[in-house]
Amino acid sequence: MGETDIGSSVSSNLANAMTDYSVNAETTQAGDEEEFTFPDAAKYLGYYLNIPELNSVIDARATWTIGKGYKADPEVKLILNSLKGYGKDTFNTILENMIRGMFIDGDAFSEIIRDENKTLINLKPLDTASMKIVTDKKGMILRYEQMNKTKKDTTFKTKEIFHLARNRVLDSIKGTSVITKLENIILMRNEAMADYKTVMHRFISPRWIFHLDTDDPDTIAGFKATQDKANADGENMYIPKDAVVPELMATAPNATLNPQAWIEQLNDYFYEACNVPKIIVGGSKGFTEAAVKIVYLAFQQSVEEDQLYIEEQVGLQLGQKIELEFPASLENELLSDKKKDVESGAAKPSETTAGVGQW
Repeated sequence: MGETDIGSSVSSNLANAMTDYSVNAETTQAGDEEEFTFPDAAKYLGYYLNIPELNSVIDARATWTIGKGYKADPEVKLILNSLKGYGKDTFNTILENMIRGMFIDGDAFSEIIRDENKTLINLKPLDTASMKIVTDKKGMILRYEQMNKTKKDTTFKTKEIFHLARNRVLDSIKGTSVITKLENIILMRNEAMADYKTVMHRFISPRWIFHLDTDDPDTIAGFKATQDKANADGENMYIPKDAVVPELMATAPNATLNPQAWIEQLNDYFYEACNVPKIIVGGSKGFTEAAVKIVYLAFQQSVEEDQLYIEEQVGLQLGQKIELEFPASLENELLSDKKKDVESGAAKPSETTAGVGQW
């Protein structure tokens, strides 16, 4: 008989049972001539094409950045309106495509094509996945190369490529993809949704355990085929008494966590992390009019920052001065509302200075 002395008990060691969350260290670049490629471009394109909410926010940023189009002098418009991209583009769609690519991969590229008089005649978008940036030991761009798109690699001078890089950090050559910070949120949300899909299917088509009064393989196989067919067809089963004892494999409704709140929390976190309010892509749940105006104004500042960057790069790299128009601003309306609050006594003048002017 085994010993039952409680004094012989021992404790476990769970010190290494769980691993603390940590963030990987990151570096930029250093050294002699270096090459920078985009190994995650295909994966990120897959995320963009297959994750609806990601597709919506990236498209929204591109659409809002282009806004109502651009303003420019007639001479500049004459040049830019002649650009056809891959043949059916306009200058607006070329920029919108590049902004979309910049958010997906961190960088976007187009070939700058000029005639013998150095006049800009086209801007042809290139696949970021095929591009390589080559720098010298001081971190200055020497040239660009396009790989695997033609019979042989194509080399471009720096002045032959229109290059947009999103949110460069320190001396990094490449921009930062918005998907980098959203990937874990996307995976957690879709995993939770897939789990909940399975739960819902189990409510509609629950699993059963059948205790059969036989161990004959042929009899068991015959019953299995009959039961599975009846279940698939939604038909009843009529079984001799005591020949089979069915047992429903069910979980009490309150025995597990409800994933809906977790999915919704991840959904909110996603839109916060990508800096595109849900209201921008059509969501209106839980928003008051005042809240909508504030989040819209904050979003406007972010878009106008992107517009300024695009305008500067068009001037620097293409030699053309443009001004992108924002679709619609609420700033004047917010200032008007604040003024009305002061006049009606609903707010003090000092309370109206915070918020609008500091975004």
